[in-house]
Amino acid sequence: MLWNEVKEILKHKLPEAVQHLWIEPLTCIKADDNQIELACPDKFFCLWVKENYLKIIEESLVQLGKASAKINFSISSPALNESRGRLLQGGTREQLRLPAIPEVNSNVRNLHPRYVFEEFMVGDSNLLAHSACQAIASGDTTLGPSLYINAGTGLGKSHLTHAVAHSIVNNFPGTRLHYLTAPQFSSEMVSRIRSNSMDVFKDKYHNHCDVLLIEDVQSLTGKVKTQEELNELLDVLMKTGKRIILTGSTSPRELSNIDDGFRSRMSAGLISTINPPDLMTSRLIIKRKAVNCNLLFDDELVEYLAQCIRGDIRKLESAIVGLKAKSSLLKKNPDLAMAKEIVAEIIGNTHELSAELIRDFIAHQFKVSIQDMRSKSRKKMIAFPRQVSMYLARKYTEQGLAEIGKAFNRDHSTVLHSVRVISDAISRNGSIRGQVKLLAEKLKK
Repeated sequence: MLWNEVKEILKHKLPEAVQHLWIEPLTCIKADDNQIELACPDKFFCLWVKENYLKIIEESLVQLGKASAKINFSISSPALNESRGRLLQGGTREQLRLPAIPEVNSNVRNLHPRYVFEEFMVGDSNLLAHSACQAIASGDTTLGPSLYINAGTGLGKSHLTHAVAHSIVNNFPGTRLHYLTAPQFSSEMVSRIRSNSMDVFKDKYHNHCDVLLIEDVQSLTGKVKTQEELNELLDVLMKTGKRIILTGSTSPRELSNIDDGFRSRMSAGLISTINPPDLMTSRLIIKRKAVNCNLLFDDELVEYLAQCIRGDIRKLESAIVGLKAKSSLLKKNPDLAMAKEIVAEIIGNTHELSAELIRDFIAHQFKVSIQDMRSKSRKKMIAFPRQVSMYLARKYTEQGLAEIGKAFNRDHSTVLHSVRVISDAISRNGSIRGQVKLLAEKLKK
């Protein structure tokens, strides 16, 4: 029978799961040299087969020398549907897969539900990393298929890798994605070695992986065997154009006790550093996380948190959660007094750095008056402390040049000149470099 000959050819062209799910249920009602009429269980089934497998069926007919034969589809009768039900019940008890869904599915562990691209606040400090992750998630290789994210604790590298995993799983379910931490990778490898099943481990990652996301590679320092295995895996994936994201607390060149080959492969693609968020980005983060917690923060409260908690987004989250708990307990909206109490518990009592605060501190250290610091005097004993104050204010606050200048009764050009003078002196004079460093340490305390 012609249809049986076609099915025999399709067995060699289509995966077994597709054959079982979409070809076997088709019932041939009529078949001759001019026409094949196939009955489908329902309208959806009929449309899917037409859109996805009609072309390959027609190619099979050409291969059999029956290019002129036309294929017609119809909806089968209830009796045929019952027959199809018995066919499926008599088959395998394994869960059927939709077409193009691979036999080895994604391996994704414990994704945070809110770590998605929509919840990630983008600023100058993380723009490149965010763009690269979005490109990799969408399959765009403009920035390359390999990415290394270098970031300290609480700056958002886990948020971005989770966002990539969420995006791929939701939009491209057929993608074989493996997301895990470096310690999890190492633990899995050791387990396979002990059970003498390393061939299964290699097959899983070498042959059934389209996207690999591994976090915290700095934890592999000194683990020679794991480095060798991961080195081999990266080599295989890179040669076949697979997508890779690695994250670490330092850049590859700064990692110690790392094999040179492994270091080289980590550095083969784009390396992006996430820096601590600037004030503007911090404000956006605070506002978004407050909304997520159903809290209403006024501008003064947002500004206080942004100024006091810098660099670690997890500390910001902790402060917001603390404010939510306290406001719920006291049955009142969060206010500045609450925020000061919460911040003190997280980072200790602190003073918000400003140009005025730095000016007063440096004046005290050099034993000059505030009036002298704001005067027009160009005497070295006054000009030097003033220039150091402007330099430190520019370095440790988010205030603009004009705003810093107001604290010293100067304009922005004077501030810029002072920053350049002190920067040059630090690079040339070890004594001044040590003096400014000591003052900065005292200031931070």
